[in-house]
Amino acid sequence: MDNKPILSVENLEVSFGSRRKRFKAVKGVSFDVHRGETFGIVGESGSGKTTIGRAIIRVYPASAGTVRFHDQVISGPIPRALRREVTDKIQMIFQDPMASLNERAKIDYIVSEGLLGRGLSKEEIHRRVDSALRAVGLLPEFASRFPHEFSGGQRQRIGIARALVMNPEFIIADEPISALDVSIRAQVLNLMSRLQKERGLTYLFISHDLSVMRFICDRIAVIHMGEIVELAETEQLFRRPLHPYTQALLSAIPVPNPEVEKRKKLQTYDPACHHYETDRPVFTEVEPGHFLLANKEELSAIGAIS
Repeated sequence: MDNKPILSVENLEVSFGSRRKRFKAVKGVSFDVHRGETFGIVGESGSGKTTIGRAIIRVYPASAGTVRFHDQVISGPIPRALRREVTDKIQMIFQDPMASLNERAKIDYIVSEGLLGRGLSKEEIHRRVDSALRAVGLLPEFASRFPHEFSGGQRQRIGIARALVMNPEFIIADEPISALDVSIRAQVLNLMSRLQKERGLTYLFISHDLSVMRFICDRIAVIHMGEIVELAETEQLFRRPLHPYTQALLSAIPVPNPEVEKRKKLQTYDPACHHYETDRPVFTEVEPGHFLLANKEELSAIGAIS
């Protein structure tokens, strides 16, 4: 893994609504993603994790802050050539393979759509579609079929092929397995892991399932109500969760032992446990690589400051 970030997000804010009634979905989020790693964003539904992914890929405009890819600012107005580069180098795998594929289009069109209008010959487009389908374990002859002829797992493989055909460096995977049967999830995760090793891909993996994140992610950022409350290497986060929200999420992970599961005590998170009225929280590195959103009182309680 390269120490130099391939992607940097700095104080990103994303808002929706009119000027009179504005809702801030993402509030000053900052993180780096390094080349070759899988960086995870985890949180409950509505926490803003998908909004971050869509702001990076320019589906949603950033209200404030910057997004940099290879040290180039890609948020806000950018030149047309850079927009095309972003489209080529950053791709997204969507959550629902049933809804993300055009039911009226054949697979060859769905996979090749991003290549159209780029001056490529039909033979080159056909070759790249064949290569992408083979890479995800599908036969090239499937290109002449429609999405409804495939299972959910196969559809998600088609979604991955649609991303791969652009030869990207960075892939945003937005809950790519949550809509799949349990028996298929491991196959898709193993496929993504293999493709990462073979092609040197970097992933931003978005999920609400920490047990899945532990399997695939190098580092994890925990997001709550549009703010990152904790960020650490995966095993560090599981070994020493510091934020009450992270602790609540970890306590909800099912244990495959019925006896242990019976004795397990679920934790609930109440934002009222914080006293931020006069002592505002700051995103602080409390130990090497481990960041926490906390005020001075909380940092003192965990021994981060004396």
